[in-house]
Amino acid sequence: MSATADHAEERTSLAARLGIQPGQVVQEIGYDEDVDHELREAIQETSGKELVDEDYDDVADAVVVWFREDDGDLTDALVDATTLIDEGAPLVLLTPKTGRDGYVEPSDINEAAQTAGLSQTKTLSVGKDWTGSRLVTPKAAAKKR
Repeated sequence: MSATADHAEERTSLAARLGIQPGQVVQEIGYDEDVDHELREAIQETSGKELVDEDYDDVADAVVVWFREDDGDLTDALVDATTLIDEGAPLVLLTPKTGRDGYVEPSDINEAAQTAGLSQTKTLSVGKDWTGSRLVTPKAAAKKR
């Protein structure tokens, strides 16, 4: 296998570890010029579809939220993102790593996720500048609805 194929497989594997699956419609929120373009490509390769933006008017299979400290209220952003996906669908929160502009404290992420009715299942380094947190609706909460 070539180094390029290895790299492509590694990126696709990362997107899959974030909960992205083939055939999914993935909505992207908070896109700006500072996003990790390799990760975006990996998500599109894994899903097999272009990312849809904030104006998409149907239910998505997964949501990717790029969030920086000065982007407003994280809880509000997560609540808004959950209205765009089906119950149990993955919501991937991407925040700048420690020491980068816009860094968000892990305790703030955990608090906002809990307040929004989400549980953090996995945190991964997803690039040079970004950390990914996979969030899901808790099963107990889903059963009560």
